[in-house]
Amino acid sequence: MTIKSITPVALNLPFEIGGPKPLFAGKPRNMEILLVRVETDSGIVGWGEAFGFAVWPSTRVALESLIAPLATGRDERDIPALLGDLQRKFHLLGRSGPVMYAMSGLDIALWDIAGKAAGKPVAELLGGARRREFDAYASLVRYTDPALVASNAKRAVERGYRAIKLHEIGVEQVRAAREAIGPHVKLMMDTNCPWTAQEAIEIAARVREYNLFWFEEPVWPPEDYPALARVRQACGIPVSAGENAASYTEFAAMFDAGAVDYAQPSVTKIGGVSEMMRIAQLARERGVTLVPHSPYFGPGLLATLHMAATFEHESMIEYSFADLGANPLGDAIAVKDGRIALPQGPGLGRDPDPEILARYPVQ
Repeated sequence: MTIKSITPVALNLPFEIGGPKPLFAGKPRNMEILLVRVETDSGIVGWGEAFGFAVWPSTRVALESLIAPLATGRDERDIPALLGDLQRKFHLLGRSGPVMYAMSGLDIALWDIAGKAAGKPVAELLGGARRREFDAYASLVRYTDPALVASNAKRAVERGYRAIKLHEIGVEQVRAAREAIGPHVKLMMDTNCPWTAQEAIEIAARVREYNLFWFEEPVWPPEDYPALARVRQACGIPVSAGENAASYTEFAAMFDAGAVDYAQPSVTKIGGVSEMMRIAQLARERGVTLVPHSPYFGPGLLATLHMAATFEHESMIEYSFADLGANPLGDAIAVKDGRIALPQGPGLGRDPDPEILARYPVQ
């Protein structure tokens, strides 16, 4: 078989988050996702997802102008060989960013095709599912206002979530969340790389009393793993990181430095299922718990579920705490009482709804 076509599909979904929408370049941010449709000459269609958010236009161009011309016409069955060849050809353009995001979307789509061709879920191709359902944690946006932090954290708990992740950098916001959700719900603090190691240690000392389950990405730059290791050694809170790591090699360096308790690769950024499963094996060998980064509503989330189903440990699944006005994957990504199920159909288990694709294209 051969790859007949590779097509990016950009969506802009309506959503609400329980407060003002985050701003980017002075404008409210949209819920934009970039799907990757791959069709073979035998008529099988696979769906992937490339990292979107504000960078999606560049990722789409990389897919159309670089990835598609070299991957079209290739045999899609040996996924690691195809993606490895593309990575070697494009390494001069950078080992992270839109080119790698585009390759990630292609890889996910090829695994969807492989599962459909075999008549099996992707999890079965990866070694077999150990579980069919997972705890989801509510990943909140940065509200800044402690009252909004508290109200949305409480709202998530009322919907059945037993773990809440903040994207805040202040002690008042952490305190407000903990008071709102009580002592028994897990609480995580994702800070998105703002501080020096010393600053992070000082902040950690101030939030430690709120019993954080992990302290995420506290150091700038995110690839300064010795600094992150210093924070981990001194802060008294488990440390997590990895959504900004670009490769297996970077995760090896992170683990060598002793920088994290929880590793968080993102399937839409790291190179897709193929690279992420290599990282999962490395984490297992190094005794680091892998908890994927997955604040997505497309095939990237489905791929994450299939991979997590194969892990020896039970991983929580990150889920964006947003109410969608339109959902391309329907109940396949529904959270019920804080749990999310593994789709059981061939491939990733669910194709995007064509009606949603037609109704909500990026304008």
